Amino acid sequence: MKAKELRKKTKDELGVMLIDLSRERFNLKMQKGTGQLARPDQVKKVRRDIARVHTLIIEIARS
Repeated sequence: MKAKELRKKTKDELGVMLIDLSRERFNLKMQKGTGQLARPDQVKKVRRDIARVHTLIIEIARS
């Protein structure tokens, strides 16, 4: 997900997206633990998306 796309969303939408991404990260970690994870690169992608959303929420709060 690109930061440009995320900047168009409101703070509430970003909050919902953050919750969804956190759940997805949890599910991926559980799959990794049980050896069922088909695409290990997804964990890194989701982690970075969470960081992007956190950054934008902070930017919105400061402005």
